[in-house]
Amino acid sequence: MRNIKMLIEYDGSRYKGWQRLGNTDNTIQHKIEDVLKKMTGEDIQIIGSGRTDAGVHAIGQVANFHTNCNSSQDEIRDYCNHYLPEDIVIKKVIEVDERFHSRYNAVSKEYIYSIYNSNVPTVFNRKYTYYIPEKLNISEMKKASKYFIGVNDYKAFTAMKSKKKSTVREIYSIEFRINGNQIDIIYHGNGFLHKMIRIITGTLIEIGLGKLKSETIPQIMNGKIRSNAGITAPSEGLCLYKVYYDK
Repeated sequence: MRNIKMLIEYDGSRYKGWQRLGNTDNTIQHKIEDVLKKMTGEDIQIIGSGRTDAGVHAIGQVANFHTNCNSSQDEIRDYCNHYLPEDIVIKKVIEVDERFHSRYNAVSKEYIYSIYNSNVPTVFNRKYTYYIPEKLNISEMKKASKYFIGVNDYKAFTAMKSKKKSTVREIYSIEFRINGNQIDIIYHGNGFLHKMIRIITGTLIEIGLGKLKSETIPQIMNGKIRSNAGITAPSEGLCLYKVYYDK
C-alpha cells in the first residue's frame, strides 16, 4: 500500500469548505476524492492537514491518501489536474512513508488574511480580500496584535461549540505586510480553532476603526466570552498559505 502526499491549491469561493459533507458534493475533499476514485478504481479517502471553511482559499493545503495503484507521481498529478475543476489544482505529488499523516504530523500552519483598504473598491482581487472603505489605523492594529502572541486560551475568539475540547493554542507571530492599499496579516501558530483567525482579524479591524481599544484584548481573552470580541471577518480574505512538518 502506497501513501501519497499532495500539495493542493484552491479558490474556495464556490465551495462549502474542505471537508466532505453528507448533504452536498460541493466540497474540495469530495471533488478530489471523486477524481482519485475514477483513476484508481478504489474507495479513496484523503486526509487533509485541516479543514478550511466555506469560501476560504488555500495555496499550501496538504493531504495524503493510501492506494494500491501503480501510477507514477506525475501521472497522478496530471490526471487529477485534467479532471478537477479549474479552481482546484494539485501542485505536487510525493510518495511518502506509510506512517505520514497530513493532520497529525503537522507542527504549525501559516495563514494570510488580506484586506483591501481604500475608498474605491477593486474588481480583480475582490474574491480574495475583504474590502474596507474606512481608513484603518495600522499602528493600533499592530499594537493590539502583540497581545495574541504566545500560549493563550482563545475561547473568546472561536466559534467552536464543543466545551470538551481545549481552546488553548500558541501563536508564534502575527506580521503585517502593506502593499499599496492591500494589507496582509500573516498568522503563524501551532494550530487554529474554528474561525479563530477570522475573529482575531475582525477584532483587529474594529481596533483599526476605533471601535475597540487595543488595551481591552487581555480583558476579552480572560473573559472567554465570544460576544466581547470583534466581528468574524468574512471568509474571502483568508488563505491557508503553508503547513509545516518540521519545527
